[in-house]
Amino acid sequence: MPETGNPIRTAIVEDDRMVREVLEILLNGSPGFTCVAAYGTGEDALNGLPDVNPDVVLMDIGLPGISGIECITRLMEQSHKMLFIMLTIFEDADVIFQSLSAGASGYLLKQTPPAKLLEAIEDVYHGGSPMSREIARKVIQSFQHPAVTAASENNLTNREEEILTYLVKGLLYKEIAGKLFIGVETVRTHIRHIYEKLQVRTRSEAIVKYLNK
Repeated sequence: MPETGNPIRTAIVEDDRMVREVLEILLNGSPGFTCVAAYGTGEDALNGLPDVNPDVVLMDIGLPGISGIECITRLMEQSHKMLFIMLTIFEDADVIFQSLSAGASGYLLKQTPPAKLLEAIEDVYHGGSPMSREIARKVIQSFQHPAVTAASENNLTNREEEILTYLVKGLLYKEIAGKLFIGVETVRTHIRHIYEKLQVRTRSEAIVKYLNK
């Protein structure tokens, strides 16, 4: 649950009615979360989301009409406050990269267990960038060597490179803290320094810049 005690206001963009309803039930039935809107198309989401202004949006990619990636691109032109998690069946590296480039903060497969999905929403809300393990592996395999170059070109310290690598792998803040035997707040401090050096504002932008060199 957010530190303020307010539930995380989450919206859903999913064309499969059954999947959409299951997600609504999950969110509304879980302490610390609430579903404030649900849409079946990207066009409906474009019309409704700016007024609803949710904290986090679960976005499908393969929507009728405009895709989820295009939907995020247009919404990001209007507001940088909404956070997006792709919830999809697509595992193609190009689609993953396009999603992150468009502004998605996380990328999960639809078979993600409910508890992990809720954890990912909370992580994104607090500045994280979760990815399903399968997706993280594909990202690393596709961009491993350019990533190392990007880190060195931006004068990241060894610790910052290590943390950024974990971010690319999709680890949560608390998981990174556990692996490095440091506090979560220390992880956040390192990430702020990474943002400054890479000249980015979000984790997804940092990952894209890190992988795109």
